[in-house]
Amino acid sequence: MGSFYLQRVQHPGLSFLQNVQFQKDEALYHRFFTESMMYLNRNQSQYDDWYCVVIFPSRSLELSDTRTHRLFLNSDQVQRIYLDELGTFNTLPIGLNLIQLTIASEKAMAEQARLLIERVQLESTDALPRNEIIDIITTIAVYKFSSLSREEVEAMLGLTLEQTRVYQEAKAEGREQGREEREAEMLKVTVPLLLKTGMNVEQIAQQLNVDVEAVHLAAQQSA
Repeated sequence: MGSFYLQRVQHPGLSFLQNVQFQKDEALYHRFFTESMMYLNRNQSQYDDWYCVVIFPSRSLELSDTRTHRLFLNSDQVQRIYLDELGTFNTLPIGLNLIQLTIASEKAMAEQARLLIERVQLESTDALPRNEIIDIITTIAVYKFSSLSREEVEAMLGLTLEQTRVYQEAKAEGREQGREEREAEMLKVTVPLLLKTGMNVEQIAQQLNVDVEAVHLAAQQSA
């Protein structure tokens, strides 16, 4: 299945189906639209409208064959988003900002994470609670800058990491454990947060540079 992931978001009368695609996959549209239609067929009583969104880091990951599924791709119910072609970072929806953080370079990510934290602290947030969004940003930063000390990451983000749920829970559960056990506890807290951004297990493992099996285990333990 590669990096394919179908995320379903239910709103009253609306079924929203999303896939975040980090790798080239020529079979993506076949699977995505097949599974989407199967899901809609099984849940006909739960919606009266639907939308599909496919998110790519860049257009370079777009499929070479867009003709076969043109009926869907040309529909106003299907949208393709290329993150590197969007507008200014701080004007985009916060959900897209979180996905952008996972693919940003270290230099860009440091600035974007700080700006996003400042924005979240000032603006009202509808998709997720403010503290959960900050936890996700912190999680991405901690793994992206794993070679930095806690103090260096705090200075970069402009906040105290000990105040975040990721650090509080990992510290509480892993105080007497070794490095491997502490990493497992961090993943147990981290993985559920990243799953909420639309990433799947393989994508999280790739972005955090950890084994897929470790992410699978963390996801199961937090279920």
